[in-house]
Amino acid sequence: MKPRALRFWFWLSSLAILSPLPASDAPFDFDALRYRAKMLAAKPYVARPSRVPEKLRQLTYDQYRDIRFNPAQSLGLREGLPFQLQFFHPGFIFDKTVQVSELKNGVETPVAFSPQFFDYGKNRLGDIPATIGFTGFRVLYPLNTASDELGAFQGASYFRLLCQKAVYGLSARGLAINTGDPAGEEFPIFEEFWVQRADPEAKELVLFALLDSPSVAGAYRFVIRPGATTVAQVKAVLYARIAIKTLGIAPLTSMFWHGENTTTATGDFRPEVHDSDGLLVNHSGGEWLWRPLTNPEKIRTVAFGDQNPRGFGLLQRDRKFSSYEDLEANYHLRPTAWVEPVGSWGAGSVRLVELPTPDETNDNIVAFWAPDVLPPIGEPIEFEYRLNWALDQIRPPAGFTVATRRGRSKTHEPDLERFILDFDGPYLGKRGPDPDIEAVVSAGEGAKVTYSNVQKNPHNGTWRVAFGLRPDGSGRPVELRCFLRKSPHVLTETWTYLWQP
Repeated sequence: MKPRALRFWFWLSSLAILSPLPASDAPFDFDALRYRAKMLAAKPYVARPSRVPEKLRQLTYDQYRDIRFNPAQSLGLREGLPFQLQFFHPGFIFDKTVQVSELKNGVETPVAFSPQFFDYGKNRLGDIPATIGFTGFRVLYPLNTASDELGAFQGASYFRLLCQKAVYGLSARGLAINTGDPAGEEFPIFEEFWVQRADPEAKELVLFALLDSPSVAGAYRFVIRPGATTVAQVKAVLYARIAIKTLGIAPLTSMFWHGENTTTATGDFRPEVHDSDGLLVNHSGGEWLWRPLTNPEKIRTVAFGDQNPRGFGLLQRDRKFSSYEDLEANYHLRPTAWVEPVGSWGAGSVRLVELPTPDETNDNIVAFWAPDVLPPIGEPIEFEYRLNWALDQIRPPAGFTVATRRGRSKTHEPDLERFILDFDGPYLGKRGPDPDIEAVVSAGEGAKVTYSNVQKNPHNGTWRVAFGLRPDGSGRPVELRCFLRKSPHVLTETWTYLWQP
């Protein structure tokens, strides 16, 4: 589980200046980076030693936060470039540094660390080595106003992007390995970055990254196009050193503490607290699946098998401020992240891993694509996708789930678990009461559906499905499915849920 503190620091950046170090003579491009990753994977993995002094690693949260960058020294500011960089200072939990280089006409120039470009606040740290490097960087762009933050890369292979009017929420990663495995997860690291200098009229930013870990090395290319929907086109080539049990492609990491579908008392004044409230999958066969997130008592993983999926993502579907009542966190403005595969991804599954969390300070939700079969060691693993960050909803063409609630009656059949689902959509919203619209509800082994009904909600135009479950006493988790139908037409996505009696 990744501490949520990692994400709060994406905007606590520091400064950088162009290094006096010599630029490489060889022209840089993706093919050169790909070859470097292949050569790296052909050798045993060697972890890079930390260059961060102990005095920086011992900084407290507040001490590290007191180290601030000088915006006047942003890389690209003097030239008036639309995309500008600011760099993160090492310290606190950030004890791994990366090398960042600027690319201009295929020529790379390393960016050097210099303490004179930082405001250290009340910290008295003495001399800091010039070879220390940075722990990442953030990108500025006039997204809403001048010098807005567009995104940040910091920690392992984590990164986050923003669209217009959004605030930071969930994160993406370059790669996930063995996520949810009881034996432990491996976190690959972006060790080096190359950022292509954009011209003054540029509408996109191109950057490259070299990834390394005990199991794999890889080359990445990002093309980031900001806007109402910010799109990152990601291309990657991986080379495995060893056999990998579970490779996670296009991983997304989020937080779900409690929501309308949870019944555990938290003592929190806010009705809901989450960065994302559901996983949406667009199956290659045309079916859309909606999986509301939850905060489980134990780690659990579910897989949705497919062949060449059309898309998947973690959504913040509920945009009402009244659902969160948080003036600081602004959970209603957290973006959705939607993955669109480019080309053939073959057979595999969209996997959802949910971990228990006692509060909102931990990221406990991970979603990714896991291929069924990987090429032999030494052969490339290639994939490409578009990663969309948006406030506008990704919705199926038909109806969709807008609320999931569950609970029990204290007076009438208290042994039943009751689910209340609300569906909406263009057709359903305009349709009046219709006896031909039916709810198709199914439960796997472990429980029996005792009743179900569907009715038009006259107060908001949605359609409500209510059904009851009676467990068989085995205690096994029960898979549930529900959708609306007006035969022969399916009117909604398929709602799915794993209920633990």
